[in-house]
Amino acid sequence: MSEHTPQEPAWRQVLAAYQRPSLPRSILEIALSAGPLLAIWACAWVASAFGLWWLALLLAVPAAGFMVRLFIVQHDCSHRSFFRSAAANDWTGRVIGVLTMTPYDCWRRSHAVHHATAGDLDHRGLGDIATLTVDEYRALPFWRRLGYRLYRHPVVLFGLGPAYLFVVEQRLPVGLMREGIWPWVSAMTTNAMVAVLAVSVGWLAGWPALLLVHLPTMALAASIGVWLFFVQHQFERTYWARRGSWNPTEAALQGSSHYDLPAVLRWMTGNIGVHHVHHVGSRIPFYRLPAVLRDHPELRDVNRLSLGASLRCAGLSLWDEASQRLISFRQFRRLAVAKAPARDLA
Repeated sequence: MSEHTPQEPAWRQVLAAYQRPSLPRSILEIALSAGPLLAIWACAWVASAFGLWWLALLLAVPAAGFMVRLFIVQHDCSHRSFFRSAAANDWTGRVIGVLTMTPYDCWRRSHAVHHATAGDLDHRGLGDIATLTVDEYRALPFWRRLGYRLYRHPVVLFGLGPAYLFVVEQRLPVGLMREGIWPWVSAMTTNAMVAVLAVSVGWLAGWPALLLVHLPTMALAASIGVWLFFVQHQFERTYWARRGSWNPTEAALQGSSHYDLPAVLRWMTGNIGVHHVHHVGSRIPFYRLPAVLRDHPELRDVNRLSLGASLRCAGLSLWDEASQRLISFRQFRRLAVAKAPARDLA
């Protein structure tokens, strides 16, 4: 973190000035996200009707980009930051949740837990990417180590895992099953609306079009979304601390990255790369985040990750409490050679 960065509570007070949403701007951002997505889908369905399957699949790439952007709108709605009205936020989020296949109220709850516990080693789990410490991994038996290594493999973490998460796991209120009836209502209602939408599209455009347009879009958008979430918190000098020394503002600023993407990708991802600011002021609409960096340039280099540098984060898998950094399995083996018997090297 920059030595000039203000400490708690100054940042939360400073950023409160950016929390007021603009109704015309919010409506425009929804139109700029949903409009192109629907137009691209229409073109892809026409292409599939004429047997141009390759074009339909190709159009899934820009469609996935706009799906991600629409998900960022849903994300902001979950923080009640997109509209002044709580009801407007919630119902907009629920409608978008049908397109993103994400039960809004379930996700809002789990994401709130993520914000409340980010960087807290004693409260990991709900809403997070599973992360073990070096000591925890070392204590596991061989088969559980293997399972964790498979889970953290890029093919699983950014390929198979996101598809499973959005298509299968989110059909149930996983992690919230004992929190009353509302998570079940959210999940089951979303499932019913997804089914109605799928049947309607299949009937109107044909099932091949649904399989070649919507599913590839969702799979690619899910992978992009999980990658963004990963990079926002899983970088070498991120922040993890035990509950006794955990500080929420330090966790926000030090444990969240500034993913400094090229301008087009920054726009497509709804400025979610300005994640350290978002974690301090989660009620700031995404379209106001650039203004924060403009007005407070000392934040620009806090945990800054370029697109190229972010790719090196993919192999980081274990939190080393001794050195206060994320390390790879290869680095773990080097540590193990020096500190543990040969039988511990897995």
